[in-house]
Amino acid sequence: MLWRTSPAATELEEVTLGWLRRLLGLPDTFEGVIFDGGSASNLHALMAAREAAVPQVRARGLAHRAELPPLRVYCSDQAHSSIDKAVIVLGLGHQALRKIPVDDEYRLRPDLLRSAMAEDCAAGFLPVAVVATVGTAGTGSVDPVDVIAEICRTMGVWLHVDASYAGVAAMVSEHAWIFAGVREADSLVVNPHKWLFTPLDASAFYTRHMEVLRRALALSPEYLEAPEADSVRNFMDSGIALGRRFRALKLWMVLRYFGAQGIRARLAEHMRLAQLFTAWVDADPDFERLAPTTLSVVCFRAAPAGVPPGRLNELNATILNRVNASGDVFLSHTRLRGRFTLRLAVGQIRTTERYVARAWELLRDGLADAQLDG
Repeated sequence: MLWRTSPAATELEEVTLGWLRRLLGLPDTFEGVIFDGGSASNLHALMAAREAAVPQVRARGLAHRAELPPLRVYCSDQAHSSIDKAVIVLGLGHQALRKIPVDDEYRLRPDLLRSAMAEDCAAGFLPVAVVATVGTAGTGSVDPVDVIAEICRTMGVWLHVDASYAGVAAMVSEHAWIFAGVREADSLVVNPHKWLFTPLDASAFYTRHMEVLRRALALSPEYLEAPEADSVRNFMDSGIALGRRFRALKLWMVLRYFGAQGIRARLAEHMRLAQLFTAWVDADPDFERLAPTTLSVVCFRAAPAGVPPGRLNELNATILNRVNASGDVFLSHTRLRGRFTLRLAVGQIRTTERYVARAWELLRDGLADAQLDG
C-alpha cells in the first residue's frame, strides 16, 4: 500500500514497468502501475477519463445533476466485454457505450466513429472516452490507433488503448506498426500474463496523466499519513485497492531471465507458427479462414463440400469438442458474423511446431470422424 510498508516492492515495480515501457517503445511520460488484470486496467482508464471529462465527479457523482449531459464511451463491436462492465461499474450506464461497426478485417472504422461522435455531440451527449483495441479478443485484429488518435485529439476526448493481448508484439521490429499512434493515447494496458510468459495475475497499466487517476482516487486518512509521501510513490493512490500483491517480482524475473532478445525471438516464433498453421488452413479445401492472421491467433472453420451452410456451425462445434476431448491441445471458439469460428492461439512459452502440427492433425481427424457420424 504505502512505500514505507514495502519500499522494495514499490521500487521494483517502478523499475520493471520502466523496462517494459522501453521494450514497447513508449516514452517516459507514460507512468505505470500493475493491476491484477485487463478488466481492472480498463476500469481505471475509464475512471480517469470520467474524472477528466466530468466536473466535480469525485465529490458530486453523476446522479441528480441536471446540468450534466448524457455521457458517451465509444469502442468497436469487437472490443472486450470488460469495457461494457467498466461503464456499468462507473455509473455511466450500459446505454452510454456506443459500439462502432468494424471493417472486413474486424477493425474499428474511424469514419463511422467520427460520424457517431458528431451525431452524439449534436444531440447533446458528452463524449468521455474512446477505446481502441490492439489485438481483439475474437480475432486479434488491430484498430487503426493513429487515425483514432487524431479524431480524439480534435474532439478533446480521452483515448485508451486496450492492448492486453497483443501489445507485447510491438517489441518485435516487424510488428512495431501495431503501436502506430499509441504514443498519442492517454492510457494503455498490456497484460504480461497473456503473452509474456508471466503467471497470473499481472496487467501493466500506463497513462500520460497519472495525476488525473490520483485525483480521482487518492485518500490519506491519518493512519496512512507518511512524511515521505511527496518524494515517493504510494501505489494505493493509483488504484482502488489499498493492499497490493507483489506482482512485479514475477515479471521482473521473466524480463531478467529471457532478456530483450530472448523475448523477441519467442514472440516472433509464435507468430511464425500462426502463419504456418494459416498456410495449412488456406491450402486445405475442407477448411476456410474467417479473419486475417495478424499476430498469433488464427480464426477458421471446417467447410467441406457437400455440407449445407446451415449445418456448418453444428459441425464445427462437434469438431471443437472432439479436439479438446483428446487432451493434447485446447482450442477456443467465437462467432464471427454468425459463423461458429474455431480459434488457435499460439502463446505458451513451450509451444513448438510439433504441437501446432498435432493440433492440425486432430482437426483433420475430428472432421473425418464427424463426417462418418453423419
